Amino acid sequence: MSEILETIKNRSEILFLYDATDMNPNGDPIDENKPRIDEETGINIITDVRIKRTIRDYLSEYKNKEIFVKGVKDDDGIVKAREDRLGDFHSNREELLNKCIDIRLFGATIAIPNSNKKKNSANKTNLAASVDSDEKADENTINNENSKNITLTGPVQFKYGRSLHAVDLTYIKGTTVFPSKQNMQQGTFTEKYMLPYSLINVYGVVNENAALNQKINLTKDDINLLLEALWNGTKNLITTSKFGQVPRLLVQLEYKENSNFYIGELDKRIKLVKVDSGMEDKQIRNISDVKIDITDLIDSIKKYKGRINSISIKIGDRIDFIYDGKTADFKELINEFNPKYLEF
Repeated sequence: MSEILETIKNRSEILFLYDATDMNPNGDPIDENKPRIDEETGINIITDVRIKRTIRDYLSEYKNKEIFVKGVKDDDGIVKAREDRLGDFHSNREELLNKCIDIRLFGATIAIPNSNKKKNSANKTNLAASVDSDEKADENTINNENSKNITLTGPVQFKYGRSLHAVDLTYIKGTTVFPSKQNMQQGTFTEKYMLPYSLINVYGVVNENAALNQKINLTKDDINLLLEALWNGTKNLITTSKFGQVPRLLVQLEYKENSNFYIGELDKRIKLVKVDSGMEDKQIRNISDVKIDITDLIDSIKKYKGRINSISIKIGDRIDFIYDGKTADFKELINEFNPKYLEF
């Protein structure tokens, strides 16, 4: 089990590519649940919270791992309040870390009620808050004199994912079979926004110092499960809004112990090249319409060869690469590193 394994001692970087076809990879609830798009560039944006949700759901549903940030029902079928959820772990830091893989990976800021019984109804709504470490807990919660805080900076941090091209936003209308109460004669209209295609680039860092300094027992086994969850979790989001996501490339660069080094900006070291140079970005509809130029990525890896401890990689189907202007085999380009080919 993870709690008896050695805490990680190596920093690593993660680069993950996946695409989304005829769906909404990350809706904005305050904007009609539209896909998140940079208005200036037309680039599709995926929040780190969405990425972490994918990982959490896979680890919970497919690997039977304990997840703290999720809806858990009590014996009456009612979703537990946050303070009750904390009670499942006796409001204990070590127990949370040992049992909840998402706390070990992503950290949390959690306010725990103390034994002071002078609580009013307003305080009760703010007894506990659990958020990813890069989000701030409610100020009222932090300042609540009837609570104490556990703050853990997650050793694993993801930037917002961004598409490698401008996307086409499509609005679709449909109908339902069931009538509404207002009109009992016919079904109601449905409407949704979706993207015909988006090739999304995700970048993250595993910071060994954050784990060691905070005594977070994050292990290599945890990181391996994280990589599996990124790949298989993305593929297994088979819901109305998320069906149509396919993982294409996953790379982990692990650096030598105690180096405090990483190349950085791996997401900026690849670029999309359209097979048909006359095609507009918003006309891209398939992975076969593009190739991925990995020249800068490969050159950076080779430049810092002496700093790299290992490379782990998984390449999906139907993705083509370019190096130095020519079609290339990614595996051949990194063969000198004796890479580990991930088999999940």
